[in-house]
Amino acid sequence: MKKRIYIAYTGGTIGMKPSKDGYIPQKQHLTDAIMKTPDFHREEMPEFTINEYHPLIDSSNMSPTDWQHIANDIKKHYDDYDGFVVLHGTDTMAYTSSALSFMLENLSKPVIVTGSQIPFSQLRSDGKENLLNALFIAANFPINEVGLFFNNKLFRGNRSIKAYADGFNAFDSPNLPPLLEAGINIKLIEGKITQPISQPLKLAQITPQPIGVVHLYPGISVELIKNIIKQPVKALIIRSYGVGNAPQNQAMLDCLKQANDNGIVIVNCSQCIKGTVNMKGYATGNALSKIGVISGNDMTLEATLTKLHYLLSKDYSHEKICQLLEVSLRGELS
Repeated sequence: MKKRIYIAYTGGTIGMKPSKDGYIPQKQHLTDAIMKTPDFHREEMPEFTINEYHPLIDSSNMSPTDWQHIANDIKKHYDDYDGFVVLHGTDTMAYTSSALSFMLENLSKPVIVTGSQIPFSQLRSDGKENLLNALFIAANFPINEVGLFFNNKLFRGNRSIKAYADGFNAFDSPNLPPLLEAGINIKLIEGKITQPISQPLKLAQITPQPIGVVHLYPGISVELIKNIIKQPVKALIIRSYGVGNAPQNQAMLDCLKQANDNGIVIVNCSQCIKGTVNMKGYATGNALSKIGVISGNDMTLEATLTKLHYLLSKDYSHEKICQLLEVSLRGELS
């Protein structure tokens, strides 16, 4: 019996068509193009259903409310399909992939997020190969987690970043090898094919959370950080130097300590793409640890931000949120 895959088409470049003002989304354009392409109907391919969202969403406009809408859609159709493909714009694809990984608890079917750099209907589009591979892999190599497929590689969704603005190899997973690589042969790397678990899918509800992000740079003003903390933020992500270092500026440390004492969760993430935070390595990092700043380890910014949304949306204490940030819930950290 053929596998059945559900395609949630949320929007993005893959479904756009040219106009005098540039590429624009158009209702039914992508669905018609896919249905007219013979390769999607070959004997080796699974059956699939396309649900085209209305309105289609430019990924630059994605918000936590949209993450919830996509997750709700998967939950609604979960028992009727063997796997899921989410078509999405590339700009915030890594954020959505990370968010879905936390929201879909007890996931025992593959969810693959993909899209393209050139619209499906245009010459040299990467959309056809990305979608063909995503469908084939979801049906025949089911890795039961949220993955991001692009340019012949399936990455763990919450380990992915958009690394290149205009290349077909737009995505990377700096601190974890790909789950799978689709060359002449399809090769498992970090991914594991497992049988569905008996537990039902549990869907976590995410509500938009006020989270600040500060990118440290030489000479950064403490007043800038104070102004962010004055807002009704519940968490602050510090993008620090190297292995988690920050200036040993007493005014800055006092400011962050006061924020922590006021219940703001502070997470230290490195500006470096590869590697991990180790606040014990240097005095400049250890000072942050002593005032209650939590290590982001080797999580991406996207994973850290969406994990905070997930944890802050639950009825957890400040202490429990801080504890869970340093625990790998969905393989988001090493």
